[in-house]
Amino acid sequence: MRPLLFAILLFATCHTAADELAERILPLREQAAVIDAVLAERLDEVVPMLMRREGIDAWVIISREYNEDPVLKTMLPATWLNARRRTVLMFINHGDSRGVERMAVARYAVADLFPGVWNPEEQPDQWARIGELLNEANPQRIALNYSDDYGLADGLTFSEHRDFTNALPQRLRNRIESAEALAVGWLETRTESELALYRDVMAVAYDIIREGFSADVVTPGVTTLDDLSWWFRQRVNDLGLSTWFHTGMEVERAEESRQHIAQQGLDPDVLYRGDHVHIDFGISYLRLQSDTQQNAYILKEGETDVPDYLKKALAEGNRLQDILTSNFQNGRSGNEILRLSLEQAKAEGLNPIIYTHPIGLHGHAAGTTIGMWDQQGGVPGSGDYLMQPNTAYSIELNALVDVPEWGSEPLPMKLEEDGFWDGVSFQYIQPRQTEYHVIDPN
Repeated sequence: MRPLLFAILLFATCHTAADELAERILPLREQAAVIDAVLAERLDEVVPMLMRREGIDAWVIISREYNEDPVLKTMLPATWLNARRRTVLMFINHGDSRGVERMAVARYAVADLFPGVWNPEEQPDQWARIGELLNEANPQRIALNYSDDYGLADGLTFSEHRDFTNALPQRLRNRIESAEALAVGWLETRTESELALYRDVMAVAYDIIREGFSADVVTPGVTTLDDLSWWFRQRVNDLGLSTWFHTGMEVERAEESRQHIAQQGLDPDVLYRGDHVHIDFGISYLRLQSDTQQNAYILKEGETDVPDYLKKALAEGNRLQDILTSNFQNGRSGNEILRLSLEQAKAEGLNPIIYTHPIGLHGHAAGTTIGMWDQQGGVPGSGDYLMQPNTAYSIELNALVDVPEWGSEPLPMKLEEDGFWDGVSFQYIQPRQTEYHVIDPN
């Protein structure tokens, strides 16, 4: 794994021309090697840590092909795109020198990550074999993936729960409990190797944004918002990557510009000089997700830089980011972080809306939720979850900024940048936007 990581990190801080960007993406075979190495590390380190922390003796994850538990999908090797037949992954915490044993109670071993422990020729009933293994291990606490608060931790279906329970000896049935803490912990925890990979994932995402926010792609008076949105989608596809949501494009205009467009009968979906262009963009690479909102400005005739009043608006958005991340603390709930941040921002004269979420193996990932755009009083359930170290967050928010030169309505300064909380301090995975992307058609 280390040589591959080293090769990746050589590019992590480099911003290359568009024709070199594709060369930075690893071939699929090398991607698979990196994914599997990171997965093995996570299974060796993260799962035992979580099972010890939560005091769970057995964690059982059950899925059928094309109806996979979201957690199970993140534990499959790169060449396994789905479960096979019924795939049951089991972790047994022996509490001694054996540590946490991994196994697949399935017809097929799961690569070399989960040895197979079921031979259908010897025991035709898969459920009976599961019951035999747990009867022998005699766990005091058996965790299954069901949850009221997290869809990502709620992957067990009704029929699988029913048949699993029926397969257990009677004395074990009242030992079943939710694996929510394990599932969320597995999904939210980032290892050192993952953080190294994340830097390159974010560098690639940012370079695509820079490429799209340029005069090579945007022609004022011709390019539409939809054109630009699909350009980003196509560019990601051409690079051999994927997106986890369709690229969102918005335009903000000064009142004078809106009036001019209406009076001239121009198409408001076309981009014009003087437009403030906003993107919401995310890629999927090496099983990690990016989620970024940044802003560009299209220079007017005679302009050589972004107007100072827009720079000040961006600075207010950056200040709101700083306030939010300064309130991060281990063991503090997302709802408390939200309350403290809103109070501090308002005391400084800002007009904040905060809707920050965990990110990692999923875009809107499991972990503590810090507000939603329509729930500024807190989010029951996921907002009550306590912040943990070695977790990543999409710092998503909106500072409504009064800009008299722009118009009577506040300018929404929407920002989103991905960062890492190590338990002591917060850092952006790549430097956040503090200056506008400038589209210069001159």
